Amino acid sequence: MSLRDDRRAFLAHAPLAGAGALAFLGAARHATAADNATPAPTSAPPGFPQQNPELVRGIVGASHGNEERVRELVGIQPELAKSAWDWGFGDWETALGAASHTGRRAIAEILLANGARPNLFTFAMLGHVDVVKACIEAQPGVQRIPGPHGITLMRHARAGGAEAEDVVSYLEEVGGADEGPRNDPLTAEERAAHAGTFRFGRAENDIFEVIDLRESLWIAPGGTPRRGLSNQGEGVFLPAGAPSVRITFEFDDGVASAVTVAVGQDRLRGVREG
Repeated sequence: MSLRDDRRAFLAHAPLAGAGALAFLGAARHATAADNATPAPTSAPPGFPQQNPELVRGIVGASHGNEERVRELVGIQPELAKSAWDWGFGDWETALGAASHTGRRAIAEILLANGARPNLFTFAMLGHVDVVKACIEAQPGVQRIPGPHGITLMRHARAGGAEAEDVVSYLEEVGGADEGPRNDPLTAEERAAHAGTFRFGRAENDIFEVIDLRESLWIAPGGTPRRGLSNQGEGVFLPAGAPSVRITFEFDDGVASAVTVAVGQDRLRGVREG
């Protein structure tokens, strides 16, 4: 199973919105002049007037494959079609981006009809080869830029199926559209030596969980969704969708004793528990 499949499976079960937020937005959308006497909600959603983060995460998650939920959420608030969510370390993904890399054409069309903003990845999945050509001719090399989670432009085109075959053929001709990050293979023993729980603070969630799963290493900081790691060699790894972040391991007697996550100028060092 790929990183994309893992994320799709995870998001299919992710909580999409609190009942209070749905009620608040539903009431706001369906209110009429005759409702002016109705008492206002006693509390606003978190971050109001910014979009409720549970709804934002919900629609981005649902856009990986839950068409019914996407329809429900844009029915409550069409502006949710433009939502974006940071899955960790700056790996931003829009709702339309989720539909694009999973090949969910029907969901993409719902989002576009509600104001979502298409980009090169969307056009590749939808099979608009003339648009893809124009973008690459206008900005040579743009085909090498990865999408959410480090997913390549070519993988977006392939997700579009038969309707995007012309895009796939063009990208094969131009080259460079399927270059993922370096990821040196690890043996089962090497993966086991990295895996474990590493604590960097006193709070309950001040931990890094390093997981050996499906012949790959993953990291889940503080109970957040796990991120795939690409092995750069010499104990250095990159999390999916964040090539500037560095995750390094220290070893003692052949087992990782500590892990350091470097994000910009910030450094968090976790020490193995147990």
